[in-house]
Amino acid sequence: MNLQQFAIRSSLCLLFAASWLAPGSFADDQTKVGAGNTAAIALAKKSPMVQSAYQFVLAQAGRLRDFKLRRETLDALGNDNTCIRHRANLSEAQKDAILQTLLAQNLANPADAASIVGGLKAGVFPPVVEDGTGCPKLPQKFFSAPGSTSVFGHHSYPGGLPVHESNNDIADVHLAAEYRQVYGHSGDHGLPTIGHEDFAFGFDFDADRSDIFIDEDLILGAPLWHDWAKTIVFQWNANGTEFVELNFGGAGTNDNFGGTAGDSRTGAHHIITIAEEMARGLSPEFVITMACAHSAPTSGNEYKVVNWLRAAAIIAQIDPVAAGYLYTDASGNLRLPPLRQLGNNVNLVANGQTNVLAEYTLHNLSDADFTYSGPAIDAMNIVLATLAPQFGHNPSDANYFLTFRNPVFSYMTGERLLIIYSEKGSNGIRAELQKLKARGVI
Repeated sequence: MNLQQFAIRSSLCLLFAASWLAPGSFADDQTKVGAGNTAAIALAKKSPMVQSAYQFVLAQAGRLRDFKLRRETLDALGNDNTCIRHRANLSEAQKDAILQTLLAQNLANPADAASIVGGLKAGVFPPVVEDGTGCPKLPQKFFSAPGSTSVFGHHSYPGGLPVHESNNDIADVHLAAEYRQVYGHSGDHGLPTIGHEDFAFGFDFDADRSDIFIDEDLILGAPLWHDWAKTIVFQWNANGTEFVELNFGGAGTNDNFGGTAGDSRTGAHHIITIAEEMARGLSPEFVITMACAHSAPTSGNEYKVVNWLRAAAIIAQIDPVAAGYLYTDASGNLRLPPLRQLGNNVNLVANGQTNVLAEYTLHNLSDADFTYSGPAIDAMNIVLATLAPQFGHNPSDANYFLTFRNPVFSYMTGERLLIIYSEKGSNGIRAELQKLKARGVI
């Protein structure tokens, strides 16, 4: 990064900081529904990229075989009037009691809410429409939510969520096909071989020829649900930036089964989504698969997934053991339950990781696109700020995100732009921007 690029990135950081520090300038009170949600919906509704991604997500949800999972997924993602189940009829007193339980069980740390107006309560219970009623509503559309935290996060623009989930869903389907081909194929003598004679990748849902069972509903459905609560957590401020997200699901110190050093804190969207799935009565296999997006429960990381399930169950006000999401081992620790053919043989679990399904790890791997998507946004923030004056926009303007940065990303995506930039440089990006200018987008 040269000095000019560093200066541009610094100015973007200062502009972002100003959106939080200027009293009364922006709707940054996270106890109130985001003042920029309506504008984000309008932008995302016009983007062909966002709308095609959203239709893809809904089409994939429609391919789920299990009736209950398909119904709940289509309702959560595609119903504008869907009810937020874990918030139904939830009183302020109940919210306070839930917070106290999270604190008492070392699943939240008040210090992590220091930058949030509204504190810990606003972080765990972001504002929603018709809160406290029997059917609270989402504060924005699924298709208008971003894929990550403001300004420098992956897919951090209106509509970034369905784009992110489309990519993850395709990745998970292909990862499952890879496992079936490498580990579930038999040769002429009935012994395992790699199936090179049938190199058929893609959306092949007929897994009957595979020797191993990988549940296609888990593969398809988990990425669709994974970031559902970003519609609640990442609401839009009036200037086109986003709410600050709380990290919880641990205290950040001795989170490893309550007595060993470890940090299981993660983004609120992850835990809130798990709580919603539990409130809708989705199966342990599915909920645990989805919960593994932020960490595979292997190599000593099982405690993280356990803590996220614990925190979500507290929010959903259910008993995770009675519901089958967790079990208590001989040492009194909550663990991931053995599922499928293992039945209730917890002795096997105690001697290894036989409570880990392949789908858990595949879903975790499918969420790894942030390793390119994050740097793509970071790099393109700088490039766009450099080119913006040529299109009549000033990166220091208070409306820069609304009028230039967010529309560009919503229509073009950071990944596409970085790939083009890597090949064609600024001229390639300029040509993409000319397409948007010609259509009156910027």
